[in-house]
Amino acid sequence: MPVMNFMTPCIFDHGALGKLQRTLQGLGASKPFIVTDPGIKAAGLLERVTEALSGEPAGIFAETLPNPIEAQAREATAQYQKCGADSIIALGGGSSMDMAKIVGLMATHEGPYEKYAAKTGGAKYIGKIPPLVAIPTTSGTGSEVSVGAVVILDTGVKETIVSPNLIPATAICDPTLTLGLPAHLTAATGMDAVTHCIEAVLSPRENPPCEAIGYDGVHRAIGDGWLKRAVTDGSDEEARYHMMMASYEGALAFMKGLGGVHALSHAAGRLHEKRLHHGTLNAIFLPHLLRANEGVADAKYARLRFAMGLAEGADLGEAVDQLNADIGIPAKLSAIGVEASDGPGIVEGALKDLAHFSNAKPLDQGDYERIFEAAL
Repeated sequence: MPVMNFMTPCIFDHGALGKLQRTLQGLGASKPFIVTDPGIKAAGLLERVTEALSGEPAGIFAETLPNPIEAQAREATAQYQKCGADSIIALGGGSSMDMAKIVGLMATHEGPYEKYAAKTGGAKYIGKIPPLVAIPTTSGTGSEVSVGAVVILDTGVKETIVSPNLIPATAICDPTLTLGLPAHLTAATGMDAVTHCIEAVLSPRENPPCEAIGYDGVHRAIGDGWLKRAVTDGSDEEARYHMMMASYEGALAFMKGLGGVHALSHAAGRLHEKRLHHGTLNAIFLPHLLRANEGVADAKYARLRFAMGLAEGADLGEAVDQLNADIGIPAKLSAIGVEASDGPGIVEGALKDLAHFSNAKPLDQGDYERIFEAAL
């Protein structure tokens, strides 16, 4: 039985950051704690956010790792509690927003945090967290409106924690904050959004509104060509607007479920010493999963071809391969440092990942092994 929730108020347009102070006031918050990362601070975006506040924030944590870990979340939570904050501002990409959600969880819930994992039904233990305002600076994860957060626990397991109570109270989507994003990150985050939309469409779970939104996100990013335009000219404000919308739509769509691409990418992301970008992993795995899933959802494949502006009967895997090449995404995992010896761990992790269970068709160990070998 589908559960269809679209609950996050979203202020979306160029200049939306100017609504931050009023948004906090509306939430009854006056002492925000900002969670971001070193790159955002170096790019001057943190300063733009603090300037949008009427006073100084209660505190700032600007050290978020590319793949958030439990130990660092505890450190950030201690700072949040020490400074007397009453709310959280998440500023950045998916990592900063995941970190902010975990800080909110830790500030209001006791460990161990394994019990909150989605795959074991942990959502039932998650109550309200402090008011959270999410401000994305990339167009990919859509975490500003999603129910989930991903964190590497002290156990070494990369867990997805899911609850409606983790959805930010308000999202402020200002495309101007993405204008300085380099081409390679624009491509990688853009393919994250594309993958969200495609995997959500292909998920066998029933949720027609999510599916329709997924098709529009694919059409916007690929069919209308906004992803290529954003990569080619990072100062193209119209392209940045549409890619941020595609990212937003991808997160709304994946409430329907994801699939094997994300199962593999999440597992590969545990190799955090290699600093593998989640969006790049998605882009590399996506063509192979499209081939593996072919034949189980012919009508959806036809609609995806239409959304992507492809000819009837075109090979979706080949189309994504070409798109990756056009925007500078490597064709193989080996090009980004993944080795054959990493395969068993990635396959094992994929089989346990939440996204594995909503793939377009059931996949087993042999399927994932063949996909990994082809992608390597």
